[in-house]
Amino acid sequence: MNLVLFESPELTAPLPRTDPRAKHILEVLRRQAGDSFDAGVVDGPLGKAALVSVTESALSFAFTPTHLPPAPAPITLIIGLPRPQTARDILRDATTLGVARLHFVATERTDPNYAASTLWTSGEWRRHCLAGAAQAFDTRLPEVTWTQTLASALVALPESPASRLALDNYEATAALGAETSNAKPQRPTATVLALGPERGWGSSDRDALRTAGFTLAHLGSRVLRVETAVVAALAIILNR
Repeated sequence: MNLVLFESPELTAPLPRTDPRAKHILEVLRRQAGDSFDAGVVDGPLGKAALVSVTESALSFAFTPTHLPPAPAPITLIIGLPRPQTARDILRDATTLGVARLHFVATERTDPNYAASTLWTSGEWRRHCLAGAAQAFDTRLPEVTWTQTLASALVALPESPASRLALDNYEATAALGAETSNAKPQRPTATVLALGPERGWGSSDRDALRTAGFTLAHLGSRVLRVETAVVAALAIILNR
């Protein structure tokens, strides 16, 4: 936890000692009354928090904002709904890398039970985004959805200029790295990257992606886990 994040209403209330953030401040950062630590407001400013007092039940602190975080990278991820544990890793790591939007979608080969996971229904997903933002020393969280189909997500994409890429192990003819390095000087200002679920894209998925203007690309001959492919692909795209 490189940055301790708070929701706006929490700035005026004591932080219970049972809260994981309180334990982090006291046991990991080893702060005492009078010390300060790096903090931020979710989707708001970063700054410093001064630890005012420590009691047996709570911590009191005063937050002073100093600056706003940079804008997120203009990247939208469309991902076939994976297993919940895989989705947790993607939520955290994609947030750490600064993507603007994350759309988990139903595809031809998606297990329909994944959308009913408590990860989504309980709101747990947001906790993983918060962990990713804190890791990156950022306060901004991506827009996250999980109820769309691939078709509806493609229809909802804005018409603004954007590079549209879909990773595929079977029908892609060019490596993602080659596609980005050969891009024209007048590059789009945004990227939409689509990745299939663990079982990969189906034929109807590929047809829909091609119709929507996506170029199929690969990350080499090795078959990667979805969460690994997300990080590798984002690293290549961000390097542009």
